[in-house]
Amino acid sequence: MATVFKLASWSELERMVSKADIVLMVLDARTPLETFSRRLEAMTARHGKQLLLVLNKSDLIPRDVADEWKEFFKAKGYHVVYIAAARHMGTLRLRRTIKHLAREFPVTVAVAGYPKVGKSSIINALKGRHSAPTSPYPGSPGYTRSFQLYRIDEDIYMIDTPGVITVEGGELERVLRGYPPEKLEDPVNPAIELIKKILSYNKEAFAKAYGIEAQDPLSILEQYAVKRGWFYKTTKEPLIEEAARAIIRDYHDGRIPFYERPR
Repeated sequence: MATVFKLASWSELERMVSKADIVLMVLDARTPLETFSRRLEAMTARHGKQLLLVLNKSDLIPRDVADEWKEFFKAKGYHVVYIAAARHMGTLRLRRTIKHLAREFPVTVAVAGYPKVGKSSIINALKGRHSAPTSPYPGSPGYTRSFQLYRIDEDIYMIDTPGVITVEGGELERVLRGYPPEKLEDPVNPAIELIKKILSYNKEAFAKAYGIEAQDPLSILEQYAVKRGWFYKTTKEPLIEEAARAIIRDYHDGRIPFYERPR
């Protein structure tokens, strides 16, 4: 079944931020700058809330690169931790950092991020099996389906919302993160741009992921379709549209080795 992104409106996010003490902005550790929301940062500052950057999926990059990104953001005055929530790596560090930033207890935490940055994994890792749901967030009539308050432990509460924020980055990021691959009418062009970007950082990425040595994006799509046995029924040509969707999915799932270093 295709993933469906429920994009939160900015007014919904503003309400969430206004109710929180700390806002976690979840970033993809492979591309932190491209998954950083300036609008969410400004909103958090406007409400006088603490902002904590969470570099998720850090298991997909070398440890020294994660450290470089941490120092990069710290040098700019941000609070930052890196974790791999799906593997429950670094979640204890995240809890400690939340408590360190808290001005008083209990502290209420909101989690926000672009699609496919692992926001749900962080929410689930923080909630755990022993978290206790409370009543819908006080003072939020009409938002019972959007906001739910969870007690993480005696000191931490978390606002859970199903929404993800609209991508503000470049055109490629907007396409890749704004739509599930299955919903893309033309997946080939964004896949070609994604392949170019990956190859610019790692020439061996597709050799390692698929055993494909080609460096031309269209050739990579064609060879991958052949490997998977995907062909047009009428012409028997490689079905590159399906290959494009698969490569975009594999990129999100961390199956293609790729990351950026701080510039």
